[in-house]
Amino acid sequence: MTKTQIHKFGGASVKDAPAIQNLAVILRNRLRNNFVIVVSAMGKTTNHLESILSLRLEKKDYSQNSTILKSFHLDICRALFSEGHIIFPKIENYFIQLHHELDKPVSKDNYDEYYDRIIGFGELLSSRIVMEYLCSQNALVLWQDARELIITDSDFRFAKVNWGKTRKNCQSQLKPKLDQFPVLTQGFIGADSVGRPTTLGREGSDFTAAILAASLDAGSVTIWKDVPGVLNADPKIFGNTRLFSELDYQQAAEMTFYGASVIHPKTIKPLANSGIPLFVRSFLNPDEPGTKIYSRAKAEQVPTIVLKKDQILVSFKVIDFAFIEEKHIHQVYEQLQGLKLRVNMLQTSAITISIVIDSQLFKLEQLLGQLNSHFEIRYNEGLELLTVLHPDDDSIPKLLEGYEVLLEQSTRNTVQIVRRIK
Repeated sequence: MTKTQIHKFGGASVKDAPAIQNLAVILRNRLRNNFVIVVSAMGKTTNHLESILSLRLEKKDYSQNSTILKSFHLDICRALFSEGHIIFPKIENYFIQLHHELDKPVSKDNYDEYYDRIIGFGELLSSRIVMEYLCSQNALVLWQDARELIITDSDFRFAKVNWGKTRKNCQSQLKPKLDQFPVLTQGFIGADSVGRPTTLGREGSDFTAAILAASLDAGSVTIWKDVPGVLNADPKIFGNTRLFSELDYQQAAEMTFYGASVIHPKTIKPLANSGIPLFVRSFLNPDEPGTKIYSRAKAEQVPTIVLKKDQILVSFKVIDFAFIEEKHIHQVYEQLQGLKLRVNMLQTSAITISIVIDSQLFKLEQLLGQLNSHFEIRYNEGLELLTVLHPDDDSIPKLLEGYEVLLEQSTRNTVQIVRRIK
């Protein structure tokens, strides 16, 4: 029996009409039954929706932003479809639904749930447009709402997958369709047990592909990117990058843990557990092999650079002249867990705990409010966290030219540095 293939296309691969036409060319000779296409929101749509959310939260007028976003999608449709195509009323209807959701009350207390109801419209719009275009090119593809398949808990914005229910849904709802047709669905979104929309974490469409692959016992996952494959650094930031032809699961997981953006950090585990190979390939050069991630890959220990921007360094100093103990770390981590904040770097001294976290709306304010009676707290915003795996003698000094170092720590194979421009 033919095993299912999962192909995921990110925002850059569907950012405009030529990109969608290119996607159709890539799929032309690949489409068959037992084939799942996962798409992200188009271009920077998620960012635009977040801007609308911010305006709504501040009780400011967001109509112009909404009109721009709607025009962006309609312009793409006009370039792809003839006048009168069914896609145009579908897009109009999605924006009516979006405005209906935006009219509902929002506050700091319900922001995460509100966020998940709004932000998923990007994927819904994108998937409808791509599906209709593929059908217009004589490729019969079925549209599937991912929220009917991927069941999660109610931890909004960072929902955890209910693997049992999700697998059951994929086997009972998706598999019968795949036996006859390819299916297109959305990345990033799911629903909790009572049907409320949830999201899997920013840039979570890769994870969606892995969830579906594990739930369908797929043969492979392919992620199409605007880079040749997995590189040892982001080529948009660093020069002289090197392509990994293959990686084992452990090495790939380590890179994503520290923030390598080419793959979502939760993607590797379900694939490794099921022994499903992951291919990272370029939609700009689709005939190139890219990178294969699987269990038998030969490890290459070349210096690998990961840069996370918009970081916050927070230092907690005990105020009773005591030394840092396990109970102090537990105090801090308990609040971080409640706020769904992940620690990207941790360092302790005799009287101080220092952590590096991503900047998230409201979260720093809430963290300070919950801990300022226990610690003297200082913080710096707008920083960068630089991680170098398998560094050599020459790699670090060059990366620090023109920067001030606020925090640094090293292990045998890893160096992490918090830096800011001088």
